Amino acid sequence: MLTTAYDVAQLDGKHVRLSRAELQEFRSIVEGPVFGPDDQRWDSATLLWNGMMTGKPALVFQPASAQDVATALGFARDRQIMISVKGGGHNIAGTAIAPDGFMLDMCGMNKAMVDPDARVVHVGPGCRLKDVDRATQQHGLATVLGFISDVGVAGLVLGGGLGYLTRRFGWSVDNLEEVEIVTAGGEVHIANREKNADLFWALRGGGGNFGVVTRFTLRLHPVGPQVYGGLIAWPFERAEEIADCYRDLTVSAPRELSVWMVLLCAPPAPFVPVQWRGRRICGMAVCYSGELGAADSALAPIRSLGEPVFDLLGEQPYTQVQSYLDDTEPKGYHYYWKTEYLASLSDGVLSTLRELFADCPIPQADIGLLHLGGALNERQADDGAVGNRDARYVVGVKGMWPPGEPKAEEFRQWVRYAGDRVHPFSTGGNYINFQTADEDDHRVKASYGTNFRRLTEIKKKYDPDNLFRVNRNINPRKEA
Repeated sequence: MLTTAYDVAQLDGKHVRLSRAELQEFRSIVEGPVFGPDDQRWDSATLLWNGMMTGKPALVFQPASAQDVATALGFARDRQIMISVKGGGHNIAGTAIAPDGFMLDMCGMNKAMVDPDARVVHVGPGCRLKDVDRATQQHGLATVLGFISDVGVAGLVLGGGLGYLTRRFGWSVDNLEEVEIVTAGGEVHIANREKNADLFWALRGGGGNFGVVTRFTLRLHPVGPQVYGGLIAWPFERAEEIADCYRDLTVSAPRELSVWMVLLCAPPAPFVPVQWRGRRICGMAVCYSGELGAADSALAPIRSLGEPVFDLLGEQPYTQVQSYLDDTEPKGYHYYWKTEYLASLSDGVLSTLRELFADCPIPQADIGLLHLGGALNERQADDGAVGNRDARYVVGVKGMWPPGEPKAEEFRQWVRYAGDRVHPFSTGGNYINFQTADEDDHRVKASYGTNFRRLTEIKKKYDPDNLFRVNRNINPRKEA
């Protein structure tokens, strides 16, 4: 029950007092619940994955339909209230919450409906990756999603989306067929390559700048239910040898094989020998999604390295591979990253990564290389706002520590230093979903390259007042 009035932030930075009567009237015309901090649902609704992001909204609304979303946007727009949208709450910059704002928590719209004949899945904005993977794998089908199963589909896809299947099928948005979206004016639109094509183009990588998507329709491909994959690692002292092997492998690997290399300290996991826990290692996360009979040949270069610290590679369900890394990113920890796209792996970048990790002061940091080269590189640079068609790898320097860590500022400074060391090797682009809260407008603009000007024009058309601004924002009032 809403038993009091609430002070809510407005777009101009001021606050407006919403009376109990106003909120009760709003509650009477929507299906989903609206509640404040005294409600038992508050904590779960407002807890974000990145514990560094501590802001809280004034109110939460959990819409049950596109019409609910339209009603909520009208309510907020009429009062100039700051809004935010939460899909999974996993964005590192904490964009699900506008402090003291009105948060639309999409958790109630979490159905994934598979059409196996048409090979598409219709996904609600409250779905997590695991919801979609479990539904599609019942039919031996999958789409391009990320690699942490609790991530929200909406944020991942709208930011471009990448995962183990990217080499075969492109960015997640290369597999987006259609959306239903509520724009700033409260209109419900269908957007695809033929209908509202400009809006659809912008949504394919432009993030949450253009409205609230209430349905995603994604293309499916035959994958699984069994694939060959898992984790394998060697001593960090062999990192130069392993990196050279990784570079050779990723240049010639079949597209069915995705291998990601990570420098990290071995976790205290049951599969890690006791004597190796806490020591520096060089690992690989592997997913081979082709014919299982060809897996041994595809993975032969990895096997040739020999004498791993641990080896968890084998035939297993695709859903298991998709959740293998879940425990490496516990909810509520503090996360701070710097990432770049790379076009190739030079001797310089590989030696820089080894040097950085050898001196890394953060016990739970890692430095990773994600191999993406393949299908995404075959499309035109302006095929969707996502751009970055020259990217073949992502490199990430990822800091992680528990709340209350006394060296947190020192750790952040080291991540920034490491990011500066890696930046000269970059393509100049960047994955919008990996950007931290302190990255500025220039970083957002660089992420889209030559597509940014067109994005700004479409933003002016659909959201001229920048109602949707709690994101990696494209400000319609600034020059492109």
